[in-house]
Amino acid sequence: MLEIKTVEKPDERRDFPRGHVEAVHLTGLDFAVGTFEPGWRWSESVGPIAGTKSCEIHHNGYVLQGRMHIRMDDGGESEVGPGDVFMCPAGHDAWVVGDEQVIVHDFAGGMAQDYAKAPEGS
Repeated sequence: MLEIKTVEKPDERRDFPRGHVEAVHLTGLDFAVGTFEPGWRWSESVGPIAGTKSCEIHHNGYVLQGRMHIRMDDGGESEVGPGDVFMCPAGHDAWVVGDEQVIVHDFAGGMAQDYAKAPEGS
């Protein structure tokens, strides 16, 4: 069965301080566009919603715009920017670098399924 959706009409939008995620859901694929404003940091903007110390979502991403720094719980860290394709396992913090908005495409469901959602029963 062929499925086609557009990110211009997402299935859902989740807002959080200094950003939002817009997601489309297809059979076997969840896709999200994350928009993060200058000053956004996961531990401050999304962590209180998730109720965890660090981001527990696995990301497969492509950066369209801006720069983001990622620090893993084990101490490893790096920065991603325009044109970078990245895989980031669960257990990290991240923040916008500089004064430019960051736009990330996230494939394979991590951000589209559970990102910035309060845990069940909260």
